[in-house]
Amino acid sequence: MAFMLAAAALYIPANFLPMMTMVELGVVTSNTIVGGIIYFWKGGAYPIALVILTASILIPLLKIISISWLCLAASGKLHPSPAMLGRMYWFTELMGRWSMVDIFVVGILVALVQLGNYMTVTPGPGALAFGGVVVLTMFAAMSFDPRLLWDRLEMLELDSSTLKKTDT
Repeated sequence: MAFMLAAAALYIPANFLPMMTMVELGVVTSNTIVGGIIYFWKGGAYPIALVILTASILIPLLKIISISWLCLAASGKLHPSPAMLGRMYWFTELMGRWSMVDIFVVGILVALVQLGNYMTVTPGPGALAFGGVVVLTMFAAMSFDPRLLWDRLEMLELDSSTLKKTDT
């Protein structure tokens, strides 16, 4: 849960602080992730805008929500059905596989840096926060033990069977 709270704290600055500063032929521009999405969308580069939206905003947000939900269920603060737990755990694992798309986005940034005298790109504070979100959500997913969910269900079943025996 600590990894998720730290990732959630970095999520907002990651999306609203400048991700990079570009100097192109003497013109300096700073871009945020949201600003980059809007720029590509207005320019008609819809696939690029959708990839950035998905990889940089939606997947990290969905990972934060799903792992936080699983942590709450494992701690006993939520009482979902076993089927719902299974589906949410499957969804979290699916999101983990797609988190590598974030690395693809960072790869595009590195490729831009290599353009030499024509353009220079320097990472901004949003890049550090974004990297923190990616790493922290990966740590959270790796450190989450799904056995906690099934142990919690087993405890609930034992409690309900004890209640049924005392009622009769």
